[in-house]
Amino acid sequence: MASFTDRAAVVIDTQIVLDWVLFGDPRVQPWTQAIVAQRIRWLYTAAMLAEALRVAQYPALSRRFDAQQSTDKLSQAFSRWGEPCTAAPQHAQLRCIDRNDQMFIDLALARQARWLLSRDRAVLRLARRAQPFGLDIAAPEQAQPPG
Repeated sequence: MASFTDRAAVVIDTQIVLDWVLFGDPRVQPWTQAIVAQRIRWLYTAAMLAEALRVAQYPALSRRFDAQQSTDKLSQAFSRWGEPCTAAPQHAQLRCIDRNDQMFIDLALARQARWLLSRDRAVLRLARRAQPFGLDIAAPEQAQPPG
C-alpha cells in the first residue's frame, strides 16, 4: 500500500464539507468513501475549519440542525479524516474573483492536490485554467475519486 503522502489529495470547499457531514448528500458519497477508506487525502487549513464551523452557526442551518451537534460533527470529521496544513501563499496566476474562495485554490496548488471540489461558480470558472497545474476543479458529482 502506498504511504499516506503518496496518495493523491483533494481540497474540499465549505459547501461540499457541509453536504458530506451535515446533509449526507449522496452526490459527495463516492468522495467521502474514498477519504474514509484512505484512498485519497483531504487537505485543509485552520481557516477552512473555522469557516465551516462559522457557517454551521448560520440561522438557516441552526434552524435545521442543532448548532452544537453540527460543530461537533464538523470538528470530528476534520480531525479524523483531514490532513491539517499551514495556510498557503496566494497563487499569482490563478486568482478567484471571490476572495473567500481563494484559500481553497491556494492550498490545492501549493500542496499539489489532484482535485478541488466545489459547486461555487467563481471557483468552477477556474477549472480550465487550473488544468495546466495538474488540478481538476469540479463539482463532486462531475468527477470520480480513484478506486
